[in-house]
Amino acid sequence: MTKKVLFIFFGALLSSLNTAWAESDKEIQEKALKAREQRQLGAMDHSAHARSEAANQFRGVFYGYLPCHEEKCNGLKMTLSLNAKNNYLLVVQPAKPQNRESFEKGKYEWDDAKGMVVLTPRKDAPQRRLAIKDEGTLLYLSSDGAPMPGDQDRYLLQRSDKAGNREMHIH
Repeated sequence: MTKKVLFIFFGALLSSLNTAWAESDKEIQEKALKAREQRQLGAMDHSAHARSEAANQFRGVFYGYLPCHEEKCNGLKMTLSLNAKNNYLLVVQPAKPQNRESFEKGKYEWDDAKGMVVLTPRKDAPQRRLAIKDEGTLLYLSSDGAPMPGDQDRYLLQRSDKAGNREMHIH
């Protein structure tokens, strides 16, 4: 009996030490809106710093919630991992009733002259382009490198270690 009580006590103690508090979508969205407002009210542009970094120093995982142009789709959850040896993994999940994640693997190139990251998929698919906004933020561009239509802040991918968390940038 004593062993069972001790086991239950230590189990409860250990589980209380590793408590994870999840934020609701509403709370995450409110934080993202506040961050966007602060950025628009005079945040500095650090793009020159990011362009001077070597490609190997720009590795990381970037998160974003981009607009979706499909019917009955509220947005695209996007996760981009820039890994060693210039490999990348892009995961896209539409926020709609029939949502399936799509995975894309390939190589990425760092273009310091243009301040751009170019993703070349392994499969026969068009390249993707992202502008380097600052050391922790990429701006998703059209396949020809032009800005997407509308508010450019809606096409941002934030690097997780620069933001200090794994939250998505939601608008």
